[in-house]
Amino acid sequence: MDEILRFLTYIAVIASAVSGALEARKYQMDIVGATTIAFVTAFGGGTVRDLLLGRTPVSWIGDPGLTVTTFLVAVASFYRLNRISNTLLVTADAVGLGIFSILGATYTLQLQLSPIVAILMGVVTGIFGGILRDLLCVRIPNVFGQSSELYATCSFAGTSLFILLTAFHVNTLLASFIGTVTIFAMRLLALRFKMTLPAP
Repeated sequence: MDEILRFLTYIAVIASAVSGALEARKYQMDIVGATTIAFVTAFGGGTVRDLLLGRTPVSWIGDPGLTVTTFLVAVASFYRLNRISNTLLVTADAVGLGIFSILGATYTLQLQLSPIVAILMGVVTGIFGGILRDLLCVRIPNVFGQSSELYATCSFAGTSLFILLTAFHVNTLLASFIGTVTIFAMRLLALRFKMTLPAP
C-alpha cells in the first residue's frame, strides 16, 4: 500500500508542477518564478496538512526524489510546452486536486483520526497548493472567487465519498479510485458548465 501511495504522490506532484509552471508562464515569469510556483503548487497542500497534523518532517522532505522530479517537470514545462493550452492547465490542476485530496484523507486515516478530520485534511491537501500559487501570482485564489467554478466543493464531495466507502469496508484502492475520479470529473464538469456556488 505504501508503494501505491508513493506512486500516486508522484503523479499528483507531476500534475501540480505542470499546472504551476504553466500558470507562471501566463504571468510572464522567468524560470526562477516558474520553478518556485511549481514547487509551491506541488507541495503547498501536503505541507500545510502535515504541519496541522504534527507530521514532521513534512512528507516531501523525506523523499528527495519528489524535489528532483518537481524541478525537472517545472523546467520541462516552462521550456518545452511552448503553446500553453488552457485544457492542459485545467486538466493537470484537476488531476492534482483529485489525487492530493484522497491522499490527504488517506494519510489522516492512517493516524486513526476521525472521518470528519480526514475529510477536512483531504480538502486542505487538495486546494492549498492552488491557493498559494494564486497568491504568489498576485490574484484572489480561484477557490475564493464568488463567480469561480466549483473547486473546494469537488474536493469535499469526492473525499466524503471516499471516506463513506471505506467506512463500508470497500477495498481501499477501489474507494481511492472512485473518490479521485469523482473529484476530477466534478471539476471538469464545473468548468464546462460554469457551475458555481449560489451567490448571495
